[in-house]
Amino acid sequence: MSLINNVVLMSDANNFSVDQPINPYYHKGSLDNAKATSEHAEIHKLLVQAGIKVIKVPSPTNCQDGVYTANWALVRGNKAVLASLPNARKDEEAYAEKILNHLGKEVIHIPDGLKFSGQGDSLACGDLLFCGSGYRSDEAAQKFAADKLGYKQIQLRTMPQLDSDNNPMINQSSNWPDSFFYDIDLALAIIKPPIGDKKGLIAYCPDAFTPVSRKLLANLDTVDKIEVSIDEAQKAFATNLVSTGETVIMSVSAPIFKKELIKRGLTVLSPEITELAKGGGYIRCVTLTLD
Repeated sequence: MSLINNVVLMSDANNFSVDQPINPYYHKGSLDNAKATSEHAEIHKLLVQAGIKVIKVPSPTNCQDGVYTANWALVRGNKAVLASLPNARKDEEAYAEKILNHLGKEVIHIPDGLKFSGQGDSLACGDLLFCGSGYRSDEAAQKFAADKLGYKQIQLRTMPQLDSDNNPMINQSSNWPDSFFYDIDLALAIIKPPIGDKKGLIAYCPDAFTPVSRKLLANLDTVDKIEVSIDEAQKAFATNLVSTGETVIMSVSAPIFKKELIKRGLTVLSPEITELAKGGGYIRCVTLTLD
């Protein structure tokens, strides 16, 4: 059995598109849907190879980002705190609630008016919950989720996307502030959970975080840390991975980080991903942890 991520939820890439550019990664050119489907299938295969149970559901129709199930909720045990997503993704919420109810989860709604990006912006490491805010999630929503699910919240913030005058940018499709690390899973990854007196292991990109958050992470002594370069984090989606605590399914284009993981005794599996990344998501984004 895996140490973490024993069971994950995946949909499919059948309805994937990049019509509404709600993050900085959205691709303005053509999208090869057949290749996106093939990439999704390869991720599924490697997850199973790593010992993870994958529950598959159809992606919701007319939802360009329904392939990114990580944003549907944050799940712990039999409870799921449902996401509150950008307008382009609103139709996913009711669909996700239906799926989670069918899976026997008690669905909890975020208070009205708050943004919450589900697991994409809330990464659990034992009883710790690494939270991102300011773009797709509000700090109050993170606190609500952490309290409901029994986590200790570690509140962080990543660097904003800046315009030519060095001012923070507002996404023209969502009207929300934007960042190349709009969800924290683009800047931080959980590699191993804490076990007994043994610390957990995370990977993070220091340059992706604001100075205050960078200092908080550097001084955090409850987990061991691997630092990831801004180049591998932003260009190769290096931290957007799934780990069992023994096997890591991650980007093929982050060789320095990959070498560090292997040096620490982890098995690394690396699919080639190009099309799924055109929507600003990667391996972690297409999986929602259910255990």
